[in-house]
Amino acid sequence: MARYLTHRLVLLLVTLMGILLINFALLQAAPGGPADQIVAQLQSMGQGEPGAGAQRAAGAAAALDQRYIDQLNHTFGLDQPWYQRFATMVKHYALFDFGDSFFQGERVSRLIIERLPVTLSLGFWSLLIAYMVSIPLGIAQAMRAGARFDGITSFIVVVGYAVPPMMWALILVTLFASGQYVSWLPLRGLVSADFAQLSLLGKVGDYLSHITLPVLSYTLGAFAILTLMTRNSFLDQIHSQYVLTARAKGASERRVLYRHVFRNAMLVIISGVPATVVAMLISGSVVIESMFSLDGLGQLGYQALQQRDYPVIFGTLFIFSLLQLLSQLLSDLLYLWIDPRLSFEAHS
Repeated sequence: MARYLTHRLVLLLVTLMGILLINFALLQAAPGGPADQIVAQLQSMGQGEPGAGAQRAAGAAAALDQRYIDQLNHTFGLDQPWYQRFATMVKHYALFDFGDSFFQGERVSRLIIERLPVTLSLGFWSLLIAYMVSIPLGIAQAMRAGARFDGITSFIVVVGYAVPPMMWALILVTLFASGQYVSWLPLRGLVSADFAQLSLLGKVGDYLSHITLPVLSYTLGAFAILTLMTRNSFLDQIHSQYVLTARAKGASERRVLYRHVFRNAMLVIISGVPATVVAMLISGSVVIESMFSLDGLGQLGYQALQQRDYPVIFGTLFIFSLLQLLSQLLSDLLYLWIDPRLSFEAHS
């Protein structure tokens, strides 16, 4: 086991290095660096003042010359060769030192620490609710395969799978927060402005009311995927030879399900945990956090990408990639915990 873990950790580091290198190359090739963003902002400010005199226009023109752009690139360290900048970045990232933001004037690690709890909170509640609903529903569908219950719930699940999280967010906002129908739930933020003055019970209620719509937007898509995965996995195991043998020996359906089928079927479900976590924390977080004005890691990375704030972009990318790779390693350990017959040493 120790040999396998060592092998996986080395592979994790190599994979993480490859992810950083590919994205580093893509961002370097993309037009519009940080200096270009600042120049564009200054130009838009100048255009917004049509009454400015000739002296101010001359000053703005002088500020936007090539010397100013070169000075910005030197300040950001972008005048160095790409391989030198990448090597420096990797050296600092090994110590979890992500540098300073180009535009926010703060340490990237501090920005990530401030935003990460919001994203993890949404992902945790969404994943917990999705699994609490999906696994029992998927088992019920498998046990009633072909019945009316299976047909109706499968149709609902397919609809949930077909609708993206952004559309679910729009639907839920329209129904419960826009005022067009009702305004039961708040639309923006994770807590109210007077959160600090509320009692303990009031804080819990305020937090739950704010997090309900984002969590539901997250959960509905993941709920559909997990339900389909659970149903298909249990159906595959129910028709296996060992299940038929157990039934022939007189074992009850309950014993067959929870003693024989459940353990083997859950192996496939656990293998889907990393993909589900990544979908919630990365692709879903950018959309949902932006729509509900939540200061999470997804929104931080999206804003940094618009500004070409390289330290923040690579810092958030590093954290997301590391969480994904660690979750894959965790799924292997869960495999071993559920079925000790598995041996990673031979595979290693």
